[in-house]
Amino acid sequence: MKLGFFTMPMHPIGKDWQLSLQQDRQAFILADQLGFVEAFVGEHSTDPEENITSSALFIATLADATKNIRLGTGTLNMPNHHPVEIASQIAMLDHLLGGRFILGISPGALPSDAEAFGNMDMARPAMFLECINMVLDIWASKPPYNLKGQFWNVSTERTHIPETGMGTIPGPLQRPHPPIVVTAVAPFSPGITEAAARGWDPLSANFLYPKWVASHWVKFVEGCERIQRMPKVQDWRVAKTVFVAEDEATAKAYALGSDGPYYYYYRTLFSKLKRRGALGVFKNDPKQPDESVTLEDVMNTLMIYGTPAQVADKVHAFKEVTGDFGTLMYAGVDWKDPVLARNSMILMAEKVVPLL
Repeated sequence: MKLGFFTMPMHPIGKDWQLSLQQDRQAFILADQLGFVEAFVGEHSTDPEENITSSALFIATLADATKNIRLGTGTLNMPNHHPVEIASQIAMLDHLLGGRFILGISPGALPSDAEAFGNMDMARPAMFLECINMVLDIWASKPPYNLKGQFWNVSTERTHIPETGMGTIPGPLQRPHPPIVVTAVAPFSPGITEAAARGWDPLSANFLYPKWVASHWVKFVEGCERIQRMPKVQDWRVAKTVFVAEDEATAKAYALGSDGPYYYYYRTLFSKLKRRGALGVFKNDPKQPDESVTLEDVMNTLMIYGTPAQVADKVHAFKEVTGDFGTLMYAGVDWKDPVLARNSMILMAEKVVPLL
């Protein structure tokens, strides 16, 4: 099993933005040094806690600071971007990284982003599909372009100059395009089936109960069967919230303590999902009433913490429910204590992974 890194950075409101960005970058650089195979970062334009506003721009700052790790948008929220913007900027990013780029995509889930970009009341799933289809069509086509859709039109017919190439949208280094990954945040996600049927791979979110993570493999197989694609566990990424320490007491205090970054992460996420009426990811039974779901139960169920040996045992127990998967995506949180945060990643790579 491979080790990856995934973060939808959740920083305390009021924390210095420069500091949080510096620490987020340090986490990615450390992951590269420790041999993590890939790392993804999320984006939101209107959330002071999840304050990386452009996953692509953040990744670009790591092009020369990392050497081997593959870097991915986690995710690029397609309806909030123009297809030409995505096609041209992601193509450049793939070249900057020497082909170490992974394109993670989604419709985006933050309502305030949707409102700010003016598409809150629009058919965002349809926008998502049209946008990614146009991006792939652009990369597969030669100029001049003439793509027409419900939400966007792309043309350079009036301005294309064959002699100079003006009117040409650049293509990525990886052909026909970078690997595409879709993040799944719902039980029995139909998006996984559709993604698999297009040759794309799934990434299961870290805040899903284990039984719902297991449902993603079922949906992945369904999509693969549609195109006679062999489903491989190596193509399935599963994110998990993990904290490793030298001793159990330190691990428990930092992982579950009400003043710790993991508690802050899940308290914030719990509050956001409850406000949207979306606590189903935190239930073993969909019929369970929302008022019976507690933050403490959620953390006790989802958090993996302890010494390296304890964490390895808990990952094995988790896999007994989910089945095998190819890459364990270590979920990043705020570096409230940089020493403990760094040491957890080091122990995960050097002590836990060999036990897995």
